Amino acid sequence: MLPFAIDRSCVVAAHPGERVRVRSLDLGETVEVAADGSTDTSGVEPAWGRYVAAVVSELAALGRPASGMDALLASDVPLGSGLSSSAALEVAIAIALAAAAEWMPSAAELAAACRAAEERATGVPGGIMDQLTSVCGRSGDALLIDCRTLEIVPVPLSENIAVLAVHSGVSRTLAGSAYAERRRACEALARELGVPALRDAHEAQVSDNPLGRHVVSENRRVLESAEALADDDGAQLGELLLESHASLRDDFAVSTPELDVLVAELVDAGALGARLTGAGFGGCVVAVCDPEPADAIAEAATARYRERTGREPTVFRCRAVAGAGPIPPLDG
Repeated sequence: MLPFAIDRSCVVAAHPGERVRVRSLDLGETVEVAADGSTDTSGVEPAWGRYVAAVVSELAALGRPASGMDALLASDVPLGSGLSSSAALEVAIAIALAAAAEWMPSAAELAAACRAAEERATGVPGGIMDQLTSVCGRSGDALLIDCRTLEIVPVPLSENIAVLAVHSGVSRTLAGSAYAERRRACEALARELGVPALRDAHEAQVSDNPLGRHVVSENRRVLESAEALADDDGAQLGELLLESHASLRDDFAVSTPELDVLVAELVDAGALGARLTGAGFGGCVVAVCDPEPADAIAEAATARYRERTGREPTVFRCRAVAGAGPIPPLDG
């Protein structure tokens, strides 16, 4: 995988308490759960509180002392966009809980606990990319992540490449999508081929299977994209993004008509390439372009997209920033 942490934040301000009580300033809602992780996640209301309860439970299983906190929560990560709003929430809550208990696991342990919390809260068997990126992000760098070993290799993002995330105006919900179905199908195919995972298959082995063909070719494209970034080759990176989107659309079948239109309009307006981001089924596309015309490209593409679909897009010009961590108290 080749993600980077973007300059959007979920912030938690907390002090010690008897239970874990979190109030969302954005939604005006409060959730309260037991500090020892014993609250049944499935019964927590409002629904976003299930992420909080699940994080408390997963950290308790990891050995976190049962320390409570009273907290306020605010986020500018857009919901349902494919920009990892749930991971931002999980990681921010986890770091606040760890600080409240004066206990801190390793970055890999924290990310793994948050990934498990997401699955507990939603029932969707997601991967660790979002949580690990939220914890381990580096300013100015993308992260080449090996999901098997969790090895991370920083890949500098050139100042000659601008990155745009454009929300299609169609929210996505993984629990209501075919995400889990795709994962089960890939696992079944790996067993049929006799390999630990589809990353271990050769392209010839999966040439007649669309899902396998996508996974194997996508792993190759990730490595080639890291090389393109290292070579400051925006044109090659753009081509790889377009190949990736075509594979996600045609072989993995996780795109939507709106995402396809948005990718096409960005390229027609001058972007070097674009693809859907996140798990698909709505949300955002990510595009790369030359920095100087980036704003004009975004304006032209979104105007045409709006005309063609009737949807209202939102543009985020993204830069790579450091991952999550405690915020020092303000002086005074």
